[in-house]
Amino acid sequence: MPKRVLQGVVVSDKQDKTIVVKVERRFTHPVMKKTIRRSKNYHAHDENNVAKVGQQVFIEESRPYSKLKTWKLVEGEAVATAEA
Repeated sequence: MPKRVLQGVVVSDKQDKTIVVKVERRFTHPVMKKTIRRSKNYHAHDENNVAKVGQQVFIEESRPYSKLKTWKLVEGEAVATAEA
Protein backbone atom coordinates (compact mmCIF):
# COMPACT_ATOMS: atom_id res chain seq x y z
CA MET A 1 0.00 0.00 0.00
CA PRO A 2 1.45 3.41 -0.90
CA LYS A 3 2.38 5.82 1.85
CA ARG A 4 0.69 9.21 2.02
CA VAL A 5 2.85 12.23 1.33
CA LEU A 6 1.81 15.68 2.55
CA GLN A 7 3.26 19.11 1.84
CA GLY A 8 3.44 21.78 4.49
CA VAL A 9 5.42 24.51 6.23
CA VAL A 10 7.73 23.92 9.18
CA VAL A 11 6.40 25.89 12.16
CA SER A 12 8.80 24.56 14.81
CA ASP A 13 12.22 22.90 14.86
CA LYS A 14 13.07 23.40 18.53
CA GLN A 15 12.95 19.70 19.43
CA ASP A 16 15.84 17.37 18.66
CA LYS A 17 15.19 15.26 15.53
CA THR A 18 11.57 16.48 15.42
CA ILE A 19 9.81 19.13 13.38
CA VAL A 20 6.24 20.36 13.51
CA VAL A 21 4.70 20.81 10.06
CA LYS A 22 1.50 22.75 9.37
CA VAL A 23 -0.44 21.14 6.50
CA GLU A 24 -3.28 23.15 4.98
CA ARG A 25 -6.11 21.63 2.99
CA ARG A 26 -8.81 23.41 0.99
CA PHE A 27 -12.26 22.12 0.25
CA THR A 28 -15.68 23.39 -0.76
CA HIS A 29 -18.33 23.57 1.96
CA PRO A 30 -21.13 21.12 1.09
CA VAL A 31 -23.96 23.61 1.78
CA MET A 32 -22.47 27.10 1.51
CA LYS A 33 -20.28 26.26 -1.54
CA LYS A 34 -17.49 28.47 -0.21
CA THR A 35 -13.87 27.38 -0.20
CA ILE A 36 -12.71 26.65 3.33
CA ARG A 37 -9.12 26.34 4.55
CA ARG A 38 -8.35 23.93 7.38
CA SER A 39 -4.91 23.31 8.80
CA LYS A 40 -3.44 20.63 11.00
CA ASN A 41 -0.06 20.23 12.68
CA TYR A 42 1.94 17.02 12.30
CA HIS A 43 5.04 16.00 14.25
CA ALA A 44 7.60 14.52 11.87
CA HIS A 45 10.94 12.78 12.36
CA ASP A 46 13.92 14.80 11.07
CA GLU A 47 16.95 12.57 11.60
CA ASN A 48 19.64 15.13 10.69
CA ASN A 49 17.90 18.32 11.88
CA VAL A 50 18.03 19.81 8.36
CA ALA A 51 14.60 21.48 8.19
CA LYS A 52 14.27 25.06 9.41
CA VAL A 53 11.24 27.18 10.34
CA GLY A 54 9.43 28.57 7.31
CA GLN A 55 10.62 25.92 4.84
CA GLN A 56 8.20 24.09 2.53
CA VAL A 57 8.74 20.36 3.14
CA PHE A 58 7.21 17.01 2.26
CA ILE A 59 6.43 14.48 4.98
CA GLU A 60 5.62 10.80 4.51
CA GLU A 61 3.68 8.32 6.60
CA SER A 62 5.92 5.93 8.52
CA ARG A 63 6.13 3.68 11.52
CA PRO A 64 5.48 5.29 14.91
CA TYR A 65 8.65 6.90 16.25
CA SER A 66 6.96 8.03 19.46
CA LYS A 67 3.51 8.85 20.86
CA LEU A 68 3.01 11.79 18.46
CA LYS A 69 5.51 11.12 15.64
CA THR A 70 4.16 8.88 12.88
CA TRP A 71 5.52 10.91 9.94
CA LYS A 72 9.04 11.40 8.63
CA LEU A 73 10.69 14.11 6.57
CA VAL A 74 11.20 13.14 2.92
CA GLU A 75 14.93 13.52 2.26
CA GLY A 76 16.64 14.69 -0.91
CA GLU A 77 14.69 16.61 -3.56
CA ALA A 78 11.91 17.91 -1.29
CA VAL A 79 14.28 19.61 1.13
CA ALA A 80 16.49 20.93 -1.68
CA THR A 81 13.53 22.63 -3.41
CA ALA A 82 12.39 24.06 -0.09
CA GLU A 83 15.74 25.81 0.34
CA ALA A 84 15.74 27.24 -3.18
